[in-house]
Amino acid sequence: MSTDSAEVLWLPGAVIPEGCRSWDAEQAGRWTRGLPPGWVPVRARTSVFVALPLVATAGAGLLHRSAGLPAWAAALVALHVVWLVLRPEAALVLVPFAVAVVSTLGDLAWPVRLGLTAALVAVWVVVGLRLAARKRQRAAGLEAAGGVSAEVPRAPGGGGGRAERGTFLLWSGLVTVVAGGALYATAGLWDLAEDRQVVPAAGWCLAGLGLTVLFSAVSARRRAVGLRGAPAPVLRVLVRENGDVETEVFAADDLAALRPLFTVSTIEVDGRADDEEDDEDQDETEDDADDADDESLRELISRIDDERAGPLREAVLYGAPYDGAEVVFLAAADKAGDPPVVEASVGPVRPVTALASRWRTRTERGKALREARQEELRGAAAAVVAERTGRKATAGVRKWRAGWADWFAVGLVLLFLPVYWEDSGWWRYGYGLAATAVAALMVPRRICWRVTADREGLWFNGLGAARHLAWEHVRAVECEGARLRIHSRQASFEEWRVASPRWPWLEARFGLLHPYERTAAEITAMWRDPEARPAGPADARQRGRALWPIGIAIGVVGAAAVLFLP
Repeated sequence: MSTDSAEVLWLPGAVIPEGCRSWDAEQAGRWTRGLPPGWVPVRARTSVFVALPLVATAGAGLLHRSAGLPAWAAALVALHVVWLVLRPEAALVLVPFAVAVVSTLGDLAWPVRLGLTAALVAVWVVVGLRLAARKRQRAAGLEAAGGVSAEVPRAPGGGGGRAERGTFLLWSGLVTVVAGGALYATAGLWDLAEDRQVVPAAGWCLAGLGLTVLFSAVSARRRAVGLRGAPAPVLRVLVRENGDVETEVFAADDLAALRPLFTVSTIEVDGRADDEEDDEDQDETEDDADDADDESLRELISRIDDERAGPLREAVLYGAPYDGAEVVFLAAADKAGDPPVVEASVGPVRPVTALASRWRTRTERGKALREARQEELRGAAAAVVAERTGRKATAGVRKWRAGWADWFAVGLVLLFLPVYWEDSGWWRYGYGLAATAVAALMVPRRICWRVTADREGLWFNGLGAARHLAWEHVRAVECEGARLRIHSRQASFEEWRVASPRWPWLEARFGLLHPYERTAAEITAMWRDPEARPAGPADARQRGRALWPIGIAIGVVGAAAVLFLP
């Protein structure tokens, strides 16, 4: 993953605390050597973060129904799957209770009882190693700081030193606990006997997840208050924002950003003053700030879509870095010349293990090779288009429409419908009608989209009338990943995009060019070269008919199937 700029944006010397040391590669190496073994989970992908609670809930229902454990006991055992990765402190305390539960309750066969006990003991050992490694990381961080500390900065001009950390988690945890209690209380109202058997355990498990979130909120708030309550150790580092909108931290002398030490989710602290000032000056300042925020948001969205990292910046790290820590950065702004910004963590520090670093390097190398190959194919397609359109003027118009890739994407979704069709009761009608409404709005555009080029610009069909984008208003035509996008310079024109599954390694292996790549190359050739554009205008039929009749047909057929088919 390449950054926007190969150069480092440096902090002004005046804002760096006196005596602040650089966290160089040697000291950072000592810190990384304090990490737990590579097989100990210290990071969780978003997919794992979503999957673990689902796995725990399913496991609790299975233990309650098949093994005869009480609902609360089944939830206690199953939740260790979540705590192993996300809350090791809870697992360290609760594993002995879970072992006692498995040993004394339920109608478990002895091999199952022994297997669950062994698994719980293994969880206890793993979280013990991870928590012991935290102490080593913290000690290495403090040693690197050399006893130099400083007050955690507030936002320039702001008066907000209040720790807001954990507020969202607090409310989320409360809602989840209430939802779990409601699910448990309504267990007898479910239609199927099997549902009534597993719902109590699922309710307990959901409530346990809520309590876990509440514990995370309290811990985060306590760490944030503690960090700001006294001078914190400081270190000079390099940071950048990666494609997942996380802040990557590098050693101060790692100018090539080769080895990230840890990642943490951060948010820029609002620097607007709380005091009332002159109304006109305040309104003007707020308008300028809003414009800057909008521009930064557009840049961020573009960078996420393109999977690009932000610029490498110098920063002062406040707080001892270790797995699960709370930190604050005083960092150089994304643009040269702007004042430094204060960024506070909104998530725990997560170290990048050696295995994760090697995987990241290998993935980026493979991605770079695939992108180079695809760029060659795009260039060849653009050359063919330019040669063909340059030899003769196109009297009519040029059209691009949905093809096999789009139909295949819709077909993949349809394959999952039989899985849900076996359900019954109000749940089937609820998600069935909701899915029908979504399909009526999305499927027509997915399988019947059309882009028409004429001498004036591009026409895009849709549920309503066709939209027009003049050639001079086209800002970019991009095919990035699975998405084909056309951007406009006009704020009133919403970005046009379609998406379909892709297998870049397969395309690179056999020298294939995805239809979206060819479409992007042809439109780009016409956009950049007026001579390559069609010579005639598009009439109403050629611009593309409205797709709303197809949407209505899908809605009627889908609703009838949900309501009347057995």
